[in-house]
Amino acid sequence: MLIARLIAEPATVADSLAAATRMLADRGMPIAGAGMLEFASHVLELELPGDDKALLRDVLDACFAGSDGLISTRPIKAPRLFVSDMDSTMISAECIDELADFAGLKPQIAAITERAMQGELDFESALRERVGLLAGMPETAIAQCLATRIAPMPGARELVSTLKARGCHTVLVTGGFHSFADPVAAQLGFERVVANRLGVADGKLTGGLVGGITDSGVKRKVLMEESARIGAGAPSLATGDGANDIPMIEAADWGIAYHAKPKARAAADGWIDRGDLTSVLDLLGIPRQAWVIA
Repeated sequence: MLIARLIAEPATVADSLAAATRMLADRGMPIAGAGMLEFASHVLELELPGDDKALLRDVLDACFAGSDGLISTRPIKAPRLFVSDMDSTMISAECIDELADFAGLKPQIAAITERAMQGELDFESALRERVGLLAGMPETAIAQCLATRIAPMPGARELVSTLKARGCHTVLVTGGFHSFADPVAAQLGFERVVANRLGVADGKLTGGLVGGITDSGVKRKVLMEESARIGAGAPSLATGDGANDIPMIEAADWGIAYHAKPKARAAADGWIDRGDLTSVLDLLGIPRQAWVIA
């Protein structure tokens, strides 16, 4: 059995559902049940036989364009583990791009960032190349960048706080840097941070990194380790937006792509194309009166 939940433009839901019903029936996947969630009356839930998530996803994308959605093979409920990317997911910027702006290097670095997020460049090579361009920058630029350029995504505090209130363990794992991730995690309420560390000497960035690289493999490893620690059967949720997040998104029980690049969106169980991060709470079926408003 497949379960799909959708948040779409209210005025078009009926027509979109009718179109999806016809398309699915023609492909041998009739809808077994459809209705709005009791505690989230703007969320449409569908139940369908079988396990062909790819077919269902294609039909929903065709009929509910510009929606937020989630497809699951198990009952959907609040997760026990939440692991999230940071840049362009929990915050509305790419930290290294904004830091580069202080050095007048943003166009060069942003171009490398974009290609890495699209999956066109090896992450570690792209990271080291970008960090190398920052050599000689005063360490104080990090605090300036944090104060003036870095802000939480809409709904980020509500998402993290609400999940924690329901017993969920929260982890921020990023290919960015502890210098940014630690303050962001403290602001949003994440309980653990995994990130890269910039090299600093004599008050300036060295252009190098200290320690291992937090790449896509590390992101997946963190999710798997935390899942094992919490216990078998405890559902996990992951959010991200770029190619570096794909292994983590695929490993989670529910991987949700947030206003994501095409490859990350295609790999995910869920997608937020329309709303903010509180759409995740809606798709999980958590009543709005139970949200923790930060």
